[in-house]
Amino acid sequence: MIYHIITEVAWNEQQAADSIYVPSLQTEGFIHCCTQEQVAGVLIRYFKDQTGLLILTIDEQKLKSELKFEKSTNDELFPHVYGPINKSAILNVNRVSDK
Repeated sequence: MIYHIITEVAWNEQQAADSIYVPSLQTEGFIHCCTQEQVAGVLIRYFKDQTGLLILTIDEQKLKSELKFEKSTNDELFPHVYGPINKSAILNVNRVSDK
């Protein structure tokens, strides 16, 4: 499994779509994801003090777009999805508890 963190607002705006699109797909060419072990660090580094966040659990075997594990922060390998995330690959949507 891989995970993508998205705002509840962005998720709700795309309810009618078959796939999820996020700004990084346009600006960087891929959608940032992480492994289960990386979720906590990603939340601290990139989403500190943000509320209204959701974590999408994605079955990478069901992705229609290409998935690559590439070096990123601290030379860690992060999963990057090179295209939209089809909703049929999303197994769960969980709220990040606001602290």
